[in-house]
Amino acid sequence: MEKVSPWIGVGLRHPHHEHFINKSPDIGWLEVHSENFFQPDSDAFQALDTLRRQYSISCHGVGLSLGSTDPINRDHLRRLKRLVDEIDPLFVSEHLSWSSVNGEYFNDLLPLPYTEEALDVFCANVDITQDHLSRQILVENPSSYLSFNHSTIPEWEFLAEVARRTGCGLLLDLNNVHVSAFNHGFDAQQYLAAIDPEWVKEIHLAGYVVNPLPEGEIWIDTHSQPVSEPVWALYHQWIAANGPRHTLIEWDRDIPTPEVLLAEAAKADAILKALYYGPLREVAS
Repeated sequence: MEKVSPWIGVGLRHPHHEHFINKSPDIGWLEVHSENFFQPDSDAFQALDTLRRQYSISCHGVGLSLGSTDPINRDHLRRLKRLVDEIDPLFVSEHLSWSSVNGEYFNDLLPLPYTEEALDVFCANVDITQDHLSRQILVENPSSYLSFNHSTIPEWEFLAEVARRTGCGLLLDLNNVHVSAFNHGFDAQQYLAAIDPEWVKEIHLAGYVVNPLPEGEIWIDTHSQPVSEPVWALYHQWIAANGPRHTLIEWDRDIPTPEVLLAEAAKADAILKALYYGPLREVAS
């Protein structure tokens, strides 16, 4: 059986630790939520330390709150650097969002007002993070369900300017583009056209749910479903135009069996191989 391309990965969640350690399924790489592995003496870190010897690892953070006007949490940054130095991941990524104010943290990735002031704050915090880690980070585009009336910059232009100013890379979440395009009524193609493919180092694919409301439905990025056909179509289109990228299947709620997760990864693998079999074979060798 042909091996899965090294470009294709899945999000590693706690219920699957033993499966990946004991059975070593054929997958290119694994992505973890950084904060779950900040304790070096924990069982979780010991599992990750074992798995990093079998797979490449990417660290995906949710707690730096890069869009907040609060100062960067230096203890959080110190813990992240220790993890990064120990694991030496493929990528370190965070979100175009905020989650703290006056030292109080929320259990959500909250949307930014897209203004010049917010752009300055976000870029400054990306610079601080990259300087502290001594490496590039990736910034992920969000899914969102509301927008600010005083926003003056389209999200795609805001994200592009962050990459220009800071030299960060981008983690392009195609499900988030699809979901937010519906919720806010913008054109997903316009969004993707504004993103220089050279900035994109990683792609996320996930599933969403439709939440019906009296005033109309809203799409929620739950990471609890298979990837939708429209998102597969966006992925095929983007890869065909721009070439292969490290691609991750995310599944965070109603977590399925490893076999279901790996079957989703195989779909991404099939698209890449159909479009770029030669280059992929060369990379794999």
